Amino acid sequence: MAGHSKWANIQHRKGRQDEKRQRIWTRVVREIMVAARTGGGDPTANPRLRLAIEKAKAANMPADTVKRNIDKATGNLEGVTYEEIRYEGYGIGGAAIIVDTMTDNRVRTVAEVRHAFSKHGGNMGTEGSVAFQFKHCGQLIFAPGTSEDKVMEVALEAGAEDVIADVDGAIEVLTSTTDFEAVKTALEAAGLMADMAEVTMRAENSIDLSGDDAAKMQKLLDILEDLDDVQNVFHNATISE
Repeated sequence: MAGHSKWANIQHRKGRQDEKRQRIWTRVVREIMVAARTGGGDPTANPRLRLAIEKAKAANMPADTVKRNIDKATGNLEGVTYEEIRYEGYGIGGAAIIVDTMTDNRVRTVAEVRHAFSKHGGNMGTEGSVAFQFKHCGQLIFAPGTSEDKVMEVALEAGAEDVIADVDGAIEVLTSTTDFEAVKTALEAAGLMADMAEVTMRAENSIDLSGDDAAKMQKLLDILEDLDDVQNVFHNATISE
């Protein structure tokens, strides 16, 4: 199945993450704490915590730091309690945006998110106003030049739902949230390392933006991503340079 071009957007997102490397630890710590609190501190029995620990390792976080935050979340050490809150809204050209946050102060967080939307050309919607345009799923993206046949063979055998060839040559593998780890492990065992692999909210349809609209949308997304309480920002805009 052929897909739209997502590679440029993915590379831009990775570049933004690299620029903000010093803030990644904060977000990973919050993810570890929420995962441990909701699913227990044993990563072998808690898939979400396993993924959070993988992110911590990728960010070169010391094992002692990971353990300390798991202990805080499970009550073995005193720590801050975070709650997860999702906000939905619209950006430039009616593009749909989902903002996932983890916060210890929801009044502060909603005020900051609402301000970012209103100041930069968007507007917040009500719960459920745009979420129906996204699918909660596992997503693995392979760089252009990766063997589509090999990815498809391994991924589908491991339980993937779909393999999509991007017009730029990138390959996208979609899984259910429960099968994500099994498919990722099978692909890695076959020597296929994804450029990006995560459980995400994937837009079912996209809105193409270019020129001033693209620049304004990117500014809004950057402002949202820079908020201290924001963990992830998902959207359905394809932004042309």
